[in-house]
Amino acid sequence: MTTITLKGNEINTNGDLPAIGSQAPDFKLVDAELNDRSLADYAGKKKLLNIVPSLDTPVCATSTKKFNDFAKDHADAVMLVIAADLPFAMGRFCGAEGTDKVIPLSLMRSRSFAKDYGVLITDGPLAGITARAVVVLDENDKVVYTEMVPEIAQEPDYDAAIAALD
Repeated sequence: MTTITLKGNEINTNGDLPAIGSQAPDFKLVDAELNDRSLADYAGKKKLLNIVPSLDTPVCATSTKKFNDFAKDHADAVMLVIAADLPFAMGRFCGAEGTDKVIPLSLMRSRSFAKDYGVLITDGPLAGITARAVVVLDENDKVVYTEMVPEIAQEPDYDAAIAALD
């Protein structure tokens, strides 16, 4: 369990992020066309998992736009934005914001990803959705960087996450 804060109030996740050097847990998430996606769909590429509570919040929107900008210079990597939002809402956001370099993936069918990655919020007003975190995987799905953002209203460390892709 990891303790984070929401506007200064403590809330908890179900566990911890995967350990650096470990093999990333596989996942089943839903893309914009309602297809199931797993790590195998991005085989051979580095992966940045931008895990957010909802794209319908200012900090989540900002981080998605910033990682979209970084994606332009990292053709060997995929930037996955993972949220509890429905794929339709994520698609509308990405279309309206012109974020065409990130791949939005939804927890719509299962919370297994959130549980397996230790980001499922277990109490407080956001119970049932994800904490804000970044996980970077190499092309073999080995975890090379993690950040559990300590305050959910805070942005992640973009520079450290992008440096982990290089």
